[in-house]
Amino acid sequence: MGLMIGRPMTSHLPILPILLPFVAGLVLLALSQQPVRLRRVFSLVAVLAQIGLAWMLLLAVADGSLLVYRLGDWAAPWGIVLVADRLAALMLLITTLVAAFALWHATDGLDQRGRYFHVLFQLQLFGLAGAFLTGDLFNLFVFFEILLLASYGLLLHGGGAVRVRSGLHYVVLNLLGSSVFLFAAGLIYAGLGSLNMADIAHKAASLSPDNLGLARAGGLLLLAVFALKAALLPLHLWLPAAYSSTAAPVAALFAIMTKVGAYSILRSHTLMFGESSGDLANLFTPWLLPLALATLLLGSLGALAARRLGRLAAYLVIGSVGALLTAFSLGEQGIAAGLYYLPHSTFAAAALFLLAEAIGRRRPFSGDLLQVDADMPRIALWGGLFFFTAVLIGGLPPLSGFIGKLLILRAAMDHPGLIWVWSLILISALIGIIALARAGSRLFFQTSIQEGVTPAVRAPVRHELIAILGLLGLTLLLTLLAGPALDFTQATATQLLDTQAYVQAILGTGEVRR
Repeated sequence: MGLMIGRPMTSHLPILPILLPFVAGLVLLALSQQPVRLRRVFSLVAVLAQIGLAWMLLLAVADGSLLVYRLGDWAAPWGIVLVADRLAALMLLITTLVAAFALWHATDGLDQRGRYFHVLFQLQLFGLAGAFLTGDLFNLFVFFEILLLASYGLLLHGGGAVRVRSGLHYVVLNLLGSSVFLFAAGLIYAGLGSLNMADIAHKAASLSPDNLGLARAGGLLLLAVFALKAALLPLHLWLPAAYSSTAAPVAALFAIMTKVGAYSILRSHTLMFGESSGDLANLFTPWLLPLALATLLLGSLGALAARRLGRLAAYLVIGSVGALLTAFSLGEQGIAAGLYYLPHSTFAAAALFLLAEAIGRRRPFSGDLLQVDADMPRIALWGGLFFFTAVLIGGLPPLSGFIGKLLILRAAMDHPGLIWVWSLILISALIGIIALARAGSRLFFQTSIQEGVTPAVRAPVRHELIAILGLLGLTLLLTLLAGPALDFTQATATQLLDTQAYVQAILGTGEVRR
């Protein structure tokens, strides 16, 4: 297929998903003294509008278009550029869908524990949107800092000693990661003379030997930073405590946070250090697959050892990152499989965090601790939801988890590491199923009868049910529409590996279509 260069892009669509949450955050800041009901309605409407913008952007790039927005009309690589392709639009849509259900759940009372919850929530979406749409490393750093600053406030929202302690670890490690990011950007600029990702990809092919060491060091430091954001082994230690101790809606939103690191690794691996990058080609390859497989196994073992349902969910997030990056290491077919698995793992993990809190509220003595307790009210309902979620996350047929893992296994058929990939994916899946089965048994079957005990439920059931059922419904939709979804992810993988089209769109002029 050839390339068609059209007239210069004049649409402002790529910047709107960034501007909307930013403006919404400012308005909510001005409304901080107003009744919480008004702030809830405004925040929910803003998130629904963001879903609409993300869907419009996805439709605009579904045919292979690369939408380039040059701020101030400064040409790259000197000016700031935003780039929307299939991958960026997909990540935006996943983020806003998760955010909508997490925010709805938070309106059951969590947002009343602090005046600026909705402000921080919108700024988090502002940072996430910018990270997916930016076209240069420095602004990726800026948007990382914005989303991390917002996440610090959300993580600590509601207070408590355990939350503050785990939040402190999260803050310190991510501040160190930000410092390393600056060093990495400096080394890449010293070696290549640019921070624009398309320009880096263009210059890497003809990099002089004198600057190769600087560029390689910067690239490997970038991998370390993105691995920290993704909770890749051995930089995963901050995640279990942080995600399991924060409020459930915040943890549900944070299910997309590790995917920001995975997205950054994929974008860098295919664009800046792709096949056409000369001596920098495949810079991440020797590290990515071994670390991903180790992370996959660690996540399943951590889930098996977990004593609380929330912590089990946190370790399953780590395991899903391992599976995702394993897929990204397997070439074009693996990237397509991983991009199908990515929304599944995000929606399922978010649902499990919400479900863990809902179950914990209804157990009078133990909360979400995996030990014997009294029967909870509506045990059939919550047990059924847990069973469906366990089947989904465990990768059992016929749901999207099974399809995603099957696609990853198929993508590994021609890979030299076939035995390792198949063995560790299947073993980790078995361990994960055992961990979920053990949790379900202790939560719903090993119960004791306590006369006169009525568990307190602090929130309306409808908030929890709508949020959980909504997220599970998205995974069901992903299963029913597996064919079109796989066509889209395959086209996305093909587009990612066509780096010349990306470079031409940024450094040239016009709209590029495949």
